[in-house]
Amino acid sequence: MTDRTPVRRLGSLALMLPYLRPYAPRVAGASLALLMAAGLVLALGQGVRRLIDHGFASGSLAQLDRAALAMVVVVAALAAATFARYSLVSWLGERVAADLRRDVFARVLALTPTALETTRTGDLLTRLTADVSVLQTLVGSAISQWLRSALLLLGSLAMLLVTSPKLAGIVLLVVPLVVLPAVLFGRRERRLSRLAQDRVADLGAYAEETFNALRTVQAFTHEPVDRALFDGQLDRSVAAAVARIRTRATLITVVILLGFGAIVFSLWIGGRDVIAGRLSGGDLSAFVFYAVLLASSGAQMSELWGEMQRAAGAAERLYDLLRDDAPPMPAARPSPLPAGLPAHPAGQLTFDAVTFRYPARPDHAALASLSLDVAAGETVALVGPSGAGKTTVLQLLLRFYDPDAGTIRLDGLDLRDLDVADLRRHVGIVPQDPVIFGTTALENIRYGRPEAEDDAVRAAAHAAHADFLGELPQGYETPLGEKGIRLSGGQRQRVAIARAILRDPAVLLLDEATSALDAESEQAVQAALATVSRGRTTIVVAHRLATVRRADRIVVMDAGRIVATGTHEALIAESGLYARLARLQFLHQEQPA
Repeated sequence: MTDRTPVRRLGSLALMLPYLRPYAPRVAGASLALLMAAGLVLALGQGVRRLIDHGFASGSLAQLDRAALAMVVVVAALAAATFARYSLVSWLGERVAADLRRDVFARVLALTPTALETTRTGDLLTRLTADVSVLQTLVGSAISQWLRSALLLLGSLAMLLVTSPKLAGIVLLVVPLVVLPAVLFGRRERRLSRLAQDRVADLGAYAEETFNALRTVQAFTHEPVDRALFDGQLDRSVAAAVARIRTRATLITVVILLGFGAIVFSLWIGGRDVIAGRLSGGDLSAFVFYAVLLASSGAQMSELWGEMQRAAGAAERLYDLLRDDAPPMPAARPSPLPAGLPAHPAGQLTFDAVTFRYPARPDHAALASLSLDVAAGETVALVGPSGAGKTTVLQLLLRFYDPDAGTIRLDGLDLRDLDVADLRRHVGIVPQDPVIFGTTALENIRYGRPEAEDDAVRAAAHAAHADFLGELPQGYETPLGEKGIRLSGGQRQRVAIARAILRDPAVLLLDEATSALDAESEQAVQAALATVSRGRTTIVVAHRLATVRRADRIVVMDAGRIVATGTHEALIAESGLYARLARLQFLHQEQPA
């Protein structure tokens, strides 16, 4: 990602420079077209002067024809320059927006669980869409128009001084009165713009959360409450936007009153000079042209200044996400192993005195000096009460976090010496609530290995007891709906298992894979899990002890520590924590018939 330095206020727009640099030739072309267009607009004023003084006043048709023809040429050149400027800057806006969205999307994909704990999905979506769109408007339109207006303002001022220094002096007296409110109101608008964008993000976050839980909303007849809450969010969003609009409207009003008021006064003075013979009609017409151009350019700059302030607010929000002062994910140590993992790791795991605290809970050790050896191909089940640290073990194996103390090894290699992507290629996971994407069954399973052929995908589905996919209306090409809404819970689990089988990992992690299933679905999923676990190292996390009886070894955890290890029968005989958990779940099965 591009290096960036901390920025503030309008300086936050420096975020755009690295994205414009690759397109320097087009930026140069747009700048040249901009200069040409501004110069040609200024030339029109001289054309008006010649048309009046050398055409109308002289009474010569030939001179009138030449003056009119010259203006036609200038207008044609102006149209061509404007076409080039508009085309180039519009292209730049689209391209820069695409590049920004690519970087924002990539950054979100790399966010750590710690970052995601404090970031709302709706806010991320707002930055990817609305904030980038604001910057697209800036690059594709606002900056070009602002610079054009600035050039016309300066050029008009210069031509006013050439045409009539006395009248130009009157106009210049008003300039400080226009600049001061522009600065004051601009600062206020920047703050209000950031606030308005934050309110839009709040709105998106609330809507996204509600849409994801729509069935729960309807089941609890919560629609009136959610409508009222959403209306409240809307009112706050509109209020913030209205405050920003009112500030900009006030600024534009002040600029128009002062600017055009100065022009009217100058025309009154100039008219008296024409009557007295001290100024020609052509000079006064040119002066009017440049004065109107000056006032309109100033008004447009004031309006566009608001757009730039709004874009600065969007750039600040994007910078907060894109800044590089914290790495997005655990990285390999400065001198990672050059060879990395072999193509087919054995899967031996070692936890050596591992201690870990979640960043959000630094006072509580999720794991405390945990040591555990798992042989290659062994199936180990982790059981224990909620909060014992079972899922934390899986999080560390995937390197979502690194331990605070101790070492985790895969085939003798410290995980911190491995590239994260290289490690995760050899680890598969079947979570309690599997993620099913809105694409086809084929693509959902292929998520485990994107380059896999269709036959390999179907074979993985068969091994996962997911042959029901072939009976869907379009077979494996059937879209499964958002979050797999067209499948039952057991069917979603078997799709996730097929995904893990296709990945063919050395280490398989099963996180409560059958906890939410009915007996029939659980039986099918258990059969699929037995298939996927065969021949690979498997770590099973479970509350339901029925799912761990087939494990080679059961590890009982409590408060981040291992309190017992053994088979189901041996642990029952010890009458410890495992036995108490078993009695709670299997009391009626343990009683003799």
